[in-house]
Amino acid sequence: MASADLRQELDCSICLNIYTDPVTLRCGHNFCRVCIDCVLDTQEGSGVYSCPECRAEFKKRPALIRSITLCNIVGRFLSTRPDQEETGSFCTYCVDSPVPAAKSCLHCEASLCDKHLRVHSKSAEHVLSDPTTSLGNRKCSVHKKILEYYCTEDAACICVSCSLAGEHRGHRVEMLDEASEKKKEKLRNVLQKLTTKREETEKIVLSLQERRREDQEKAAGVTETVTALFRDIRRQLEDLEKRVLSEISRQEESVTLSVSDLIQQLEIKKDELSRKMHHIEELCNMSDPVTVLQEPDTGDLCDTEDRERHDNWLHGVGDLDVGLISGSLDTLSDIITGINTGIYVQSPTDILLDVNTAANNIHISGDRKTASVSLNQNRPVIPERFQWHQVISTRTFCSGRHYWEVDVSESGSWRVGMCYPSIDRRGDQSYIGYNNKSWGLRRYNNEYTVIHDGEVILLPDNIPCDRLGIYLDYEAGQLYFYSLCAPIRHLHTVTATFTEPLHVALGVWVGSIKISGGVRSWEK
Repeated sequence: MASADLRQELDCSICLNIYTDPVTLRCGHNFCRVCIDCVLDTQEGSGVYSCPECRAEFKKRPALIRSITLCNIVGRFLSTRPDQEETGSFCTYCVDSPVPAAKSCLHCEASLCDKHLRVHSKSAEHVLSDPTTSLGNRKCSVHKKILEYYCTEDAACICVSCSLAGEHRGHRVEMLDEASEKKKEKLRNVLQKLTTKREETEKIVLSLQERRREDQEKAAGVTETVTALFRDIRRQLEDLEKRVLSEISRQEESVTLSVSDLIQQLEIKKDELSRKMHHIEELCNMSDPVTVLQEPDTGDLCDTEDRERHDNWLHGVGDLDVGLISGSLDTLSDIITGINTGIYVQSPTDILLDVNTAANNIHISGDRKTASVSLNQNRPVIPERFQWHQVISTRTFCSGRHYWEVDVSESGSWRVGMCYPSIDRRGDQSYIGYNNKSWGLRRYNNEYTVIHDGEVILLPDNIPCDRLGIYLDYEAGQLYFYSLCAPIRHLHTVTATFTEPLHVALGVWVGSIKISGGVRSWEK
């Protein structure tokens, strides 16, 4: 009964089988690693994780802690008390109902429960073993005798006749138990190594899971920032649109009123002119000369003053003030400037090369953005100057995220990267990547490699490109290299913990390197 109770305690509540690689949640409940991983995967999209046993909730995906004690208990239980589910072996003599076997007798070729084992023969020829359903495999197929020895030369289990007169005569043999213990010792060593590797792999998995969580949180934060930014931009644009349309409507109303007033005045003027025209027409149609001549002189109705006033009517009605409307649209530039501020982007700034650090076989262009191989420049020897082929920037980066580009010679030999101010300036240790104070991408002999502290990582194939992009995330400890020729391709990511400010570092053996444009920075 106690054994049955223990067996029940060793069941995983998810798969209802005995634990396999048991792990523990923070709430204290145990599960098979594969079982709980599947459950947590299904909960991933819900935004909250919970224990299948007690429903305890976790805001983040809970870490799975390997239960070493429970794992040992399961292993010990399976090795000492295998039940019918594991062995499938039942007592040969319990015919009324199946009873799990405790031992098997190789001589009788029968399995026995605890009850029949007590009355079983104790003679030496009745060899007992762990329960098994394949008793025939425990006897020699040739001599039909129990396998008692192990031939180390042929790696085969043999009987006494095989060792004395059979094909294994003269071979080195060992007792089965002795050979088994030796193999178990080897297996334990392998198991220990595998356990260590598994634990290391588990640590890497946990680290990657944490990295995934951090990346998801970072992406969520950036998404929230960008969403709020564009929401604000839309609000500002809508407000600006309303103001500009309101100004257009106001000017339109003003011009319309002015034009309506002039139209009214001209209508009156037109009626007056019509009356005069009608009177003149009547005079022209009269046959009595006396009446015509006695009519007062009408004068010149189209005198210069009236013509000038008529000419000014159209100019006096006003027009839409396009300049004022255009001035209102100047707010657009403020909104665009606010985009950079909203996502913490600074205007591009130059990266200039420090001539005081340039080796004498490196020429620095007048704008201090290009380094190329040259004859001796005869610059003074100072502690800051590199002995050979290299130069660093005047500017350093000690926080934030920054991006810049460089033009390189496809057929040249060069290095681009970053270094601490404390890098050596003379000797082999001064070269970019050949120390623990610098990281670089190198082109040499038509091969592209990434180098740090003398360790060389060969990139998988050639990079036929003359422009590279470099992105630094100081706090995250990451330095990215990109090939910018179509299609744009990520080349490698350096991961480190930066402890000093970083200079842009260039090295040229053949050809030239140019810093293209400026550096764009993201800093809060």
